[in-house]
Amino acid sequence: MFQNNFKNKLVEIRGHKIALGENKLIKIPVDRLPTGTLIEIPVYIFNGEKLGPTVLLQGGLHGDEVNSVELIRRMLIDKSYKIMRGCVIVVPLLNIFGFLDLSRDMHGKDVNRSFPGSKNGSLASRMAYYLMKEIAKNVDFGIDFHTGGAQRNNFPQIRYTPNDTKAESLATIFNAPYMFASKLIPKSFRNACNKYHIPILIFEGGESLRLDENATEKGIYGTLNILKHFKMISDRVTIPKANKSIKIHNRKWIRAKIAGIFSSVITNGDFVKKGQTLGFIMDTYGETNYKIVCKNDGYILAVNNFPIINMGDALFHFGK
Repeated sequence: MFQNNFKNKLVEIRGHKIALGENKLIKIPVDRLPTGTLIEIPVYIFNGEKLGPTVLLQGGLHGDEVNSVELIRRMLIDKSYKIMRGCVIVVPLLNIFGFLDLSRDMHGKDVNRSFPGSKNGSLASRMAYYLMKEIAKNVDFGIDFHTGGAQRNNFPQIRYTPNDTKAESLATIFNAPYMFASKLIPKSFRNACNKYHIPILIFEGGESLRLDENATEKGIYGTLNILKHFKMISDRVTIPKANKSIKIHNRKWIRAKIAGIFSSVITNGDFVKKGQTLGFIMDTYGETNYKIVCKNDGYILAVNNFPIINMGDALFHFGK
């Protein structure tokens, strides 16, 4: 896997050339605020002294998913990117405007529904265009870091494209607590890369606008597993041992049968059994108390942490 035609002999991004053994920080200008303040995206390039695969590590595609940004920031300050072989391209925060606005979107548009983008389109579309044109063309595969949205907390998990054997092998190497195939979403980054046969893993952990230490650690360890597998970092780098990733084959959301105030009584990531109580929905005045009961044995992949829910709202992401 990724043994031929290595791309890191000379990496070129926006006119900057990074040769073997060189590291560089490039700041790509994307737009200006109405005040005239220039907004730039920092891109770190760590090119090893030897030929090897080129990996993209990307955070903050959705601006409110701050744990994805923290995960990469933590690795940067811990000097985890001392690359000996191959190249690692790091984008800690892509959606700067969404990050400033505490929003998933960029000026009202979802960047991850704007690919492959257009150089003359909206800001989100232009961002997607240059990400594909300048960065994705250089990589052999990538890891796109995300969190749950709308106060849904995703237990650390890795997602890959169905029928993509390379992506599934990479997911196995990453070794998150859970792994599963996830269908391609039209106009997403992963879908655009798939058309060029570039495998993209999606790491999900935590929820939007919050930091989650467990998700951060699992994301870091999984990334180091990948880099170490391809001999991109030193064998002396230690990674805590973990149980083998549990492969999920069937998933569904357990949804609210009634509206009310929701409370969970299980822990995210738990194995649960048929007949087990998962939580309760109570009406505002205490007249009803609806019990949510598990219908099958399986695993909890995500929990909705928002207490006020309507009928049909997603409560638990359940996998078998």
